[in-house]
Amino acid sequence: MTPVNLKSLAEELNMSIATVSRALRDSHEVSEATKQRVRALAAARHYEPNAYASSLRRNISKTIGVVIPKVANHFFALAINGIEEAARQAGYHVLIYLTHDDYAREVSIVQHLKGGRVDGLLMSVASGTEDFAHIKSLREANIPIVFFDRVCAEVATAKVTTNDYESGYQATEHLIQAGCKHIAHLLISNNLSIGQFRLQGYLDALTAHGRPADPDLILHGVMDNQQNVGLIRELLQRRPDIDGVFASVERLAISTYHVCNELGRRIPEDIKVIGFSNLEAAALLDPPLSTITQPAYDIGREAAKILLRAVEKKKAVLPSQSVVLESTLFARQSTAG
Repeated sequence: MTPVNLKSLAEELNMSIATVSRALRDSHEVSEATKQRVRALAAARHYEPNAYASSLRRNISKTIGVVIPKVANHFFALAINGIEEAARQAGYHVLIYLTHDDYAREVSIVQHLKGGRVDGLLMSVASGTEDFAHIKSLREANIPIVFFDRVCAEVATAKVTTNDYESGYQATEHLIQAGCKHIAHLLISNNLSIGQFRLQGYLDALTAHGRPADPDLILHGVMDNQQNVGLIRELLQRRPDIDGVFASVERLAISTYHVCNELGRRIPEDIKVIGFSNLEAAALLDPPLSTITQPAYDIGREAAKILLRAVEKKKAVLPSQSVVLESTLFARQSTAG
């Protein structure tokens, strides 16, 4: 069977190939009557446009890149689902790159993407990233970029985040209202704005309730879970008065559970725990974990929609397009009175 293409449609309609192409693209240069004739024949002949050829003509790849620290994380898994959904609806493919929270690997990935493999980039930066020159070089290469969750404040572009400061404040206040007197705050990186905002929310909630901030109760974790278990164990043994823990990331909350079990510290009777987490099984832990849950799917989808609009319209992504979505506190047994 002879394949149906623009040329064969044009010959059958006695039109130029350019006119048929414009009609199928709904161009204002073609009358509505002509568009209807072209569409009717295209449907009758089961015409399918050549997406690859169309992309070449428009100098686009119909592909966006996603750079994330890790995929074995419930937040990023949900965010990728949102990104994939928005990309699929727009007819785009998604390439996913993992930095494994490593700055050098992040730099290497960005250099690779500067070669034009993608039309735009969604990015959540590695926790160890302090120098953002490699990210700024993407803007210089005219590759649109949108940050989500872990953002780079030094690059003037759209950012899709959650209300980290308010959530940090709310989590700490929840522990205070549950009766906690000495609340530890566990965080991974102070380089990232999300860590800074959550820490500031913690500090301001203590101040608002007349509690002095104690630097000894602020623990900076690392990338390795076993090392985190050791750090938390040392903290709880050194400070047996700690009766509340606010973990800024999911894995630190889980590590706290391990340590409390090892030390015989009962949750919530001896120590109450709350943490940022999108873990679906949080309600099934023993005891069920109180969480600040981010709208991860919506964050990913919204970031992708902002990027795709910019790519399609060939316009710059602006900081004014940034979006802040609200997280939700789910109080469960781990902070019960």
